[in-house]
Amino acid sequence: METYEQDSRLKTFLKTLRLKESTISMVLGALVVVVVGVLIYNYFANINRPEQPIVEEGVKLVEEEGELVPEALPTSHTVAAGEDLWKIAQTYYESGYNWVDIAKENKLVNANLIEVGQELTIPRTPVIKVEVASEPELSILETEYVVVKGDFLWEIAVRAYGDGYRWPEIYEANADQIADPNVIEVGQVLTLPR
Repeated sequence: METYEQDSRLKTFLKTLRLKESTISMVLGALVVVVVGVLIYNYFANINRPEQPIVEEGVKLVEEEGELVPEALPTSHTVAAGEDLWKIAQTYYESGYNWVDIAKENKLVNANLIEVGQELTIPRTPVIKVEVASEPELSILETEYVVVKGDFLWEIAVRAYGDGYRWPEIYEANADQIADPNVIEVGQVLTLPR
């Protein structure tokens, strides 16, 4: 008897749910349309808006004896959570490379071991600017290439085609003289299919 009542209640609930199914679908569909509309509006509202620069108080550098030196130094700095010497040097010198000067000034035995709350002296030293020389482009334009020390098929493919994944083409074109694609000999003349 109890099972029959449970079945009856379940059937009644399912019938009610079916009647409301179209209403539920319509409400969910409308919700999706509204969310998509808001996303589209936000996208197009922000597309032509110029990016606002973040204004930070920069380090004022002065020139002394031909070198740039931060004006407000020397000073002291209390180490905060998440800081290391590189970040601290960037704050005061706009160059992380000056971490060495901070380590020397504070006679740190291990520059990686600074603690939150530790007081550091920030010395007045010239800003270290490192300029990275760009590597000259060594493109291979010919249809033949002579292997030099340190070459691999991948690197040759990058220089010849701009795509290292094309090394199998070089290997297949030279299969008669390359037994193992991982081993090429200095002085080998490779054909580069074009």
